[in-house]
Amino acid sequence: MNKIFLLKLGELVLKGLNRKNFEDVLVKNLKRKLEPCGAFKIYAAQSIIYVEPDGTADMDEALELCKKTFGISAIAFAAAVDKDKDAILAAAKQLPEFLTARSFKVETKRADKQFPMTSIELSQYVGGELAEAFPDVTVDVHNPELTVKVEIRAENAYLYAEMQRQGIKAGGGLPVGTSGRAVALLSGGIDSPVALWMMARRGLRIIPVHFLSPPYTSELARQKVMDIAKILLPWCEKITVAMVRFTKIQEEIRRSCPERLFTVISRRFMTRIAAQIAEQNGAGSIITGESLGQVASQTQDSLAVTGAVTDLPVLRPLIGMDKVEIVEFARRINTFDVSALPYEDCCTVFTPRHPKTKPRLDEVIEAEAALDIDALVAEALAGAEHVHI
Repeated sequence: MNKIFLLKLGELVLKGLNRKNFEDVLVKNLKRKLEPCGAFKIYAAQSIIYVEPDGTADMDEALELCKKTFGISAIAFAAAVDKDKDAILAAAKQLPEFLTARSFKVETKRADKQFPMTSIELSQYVGGELAEAFPDVTVDVHNPELTVKVEIRAENAYLYAEMQRQGIKAGGGLPVGTSGRAVALLSGGIDSPVALWMMARRGLRIIPVHFLSPPYTSELARQKVMDIAKILLPWCEKITVAMVRFTKIQEEIRRSCPERLFTVISRRFMTRIAAQIAEQNGAGSIITGESLGQVASQTQDSLAVTGAVTDLPVLRPLIGMDKVEIVEFARRINTFDVSALPYEDCCTVFTPRHPKTKPRLDEVIEAEAALDIDALVAEALAGAEHVHI
């Protein structure tokens, strides 16, 4: 009796004729991700991804990695047995849950219609025999403590217990790579890692961009971003962070532009640079962690002026969330503790005392006329460092 994973697909089952393309990408992602854990046979059949160890494998580590794979909604830790009623019964009798459960029922899903018993017949047979084998565990078809799940599929029968590991939640969403690529502005704050995670969950392969402002920001601030990227790595499959030095641009804005417009002009430069990196990498959008009205640069007027420098869509998955919700989400994906470390990023450098909350595009363009925009952007891009996590 082999222990395997059954990976349940979420919205992928709704993809119709395109579903196989999504499943192929998911299988490819899993093969690459699980390779360090040992040899596995991974394949898709009948809306399930099967992960079977081929020899010695680290099943615990593999489970953790499967839980952090987008495209999978839930995971069952199952036993693969012969498609024979007595083999299924023998496996069910070995379930350790019968040592503690007070009630049970059996549910059967017969995907292989060639199996000689109907779902109800197999459930009744296995359930009746289990009731005799475990007389202290009562049958309860409405609210059992233990549900014995049986699935009859093309190659084998699969059996697992709801009290064991059935229903282990995974990332859901779409497999990374099925929606193309996007550049994500990644600061050391709480919001942007959550935004990045949310859009990776929609199938985007993410290219993070972080802006450094030495000597105003420290090496600890840089390391903080790298640590956040490492936390996000299992979800994103692979990450290369573009580290862009932003000091000269900020100093030029401070010297040549009105103080009240400093933040919005800085954001416009970040967006210009992100758009260039997107073009270099074949990315189709820019992701930010902006939430409407949270700070001066995130008012409707400010967002409109910032986004005016690019034709690329700017994706803002947090736009309608409040700070409490974002913090809760950051805790859920384990980025909050690192994001909360007191190492400031470039967004806090030269913060104006009274930033303008309703900037007009014409006044911002007039203020930027004092800057050599193309040269500043080109210099920042030329000095960018690309760090593979």
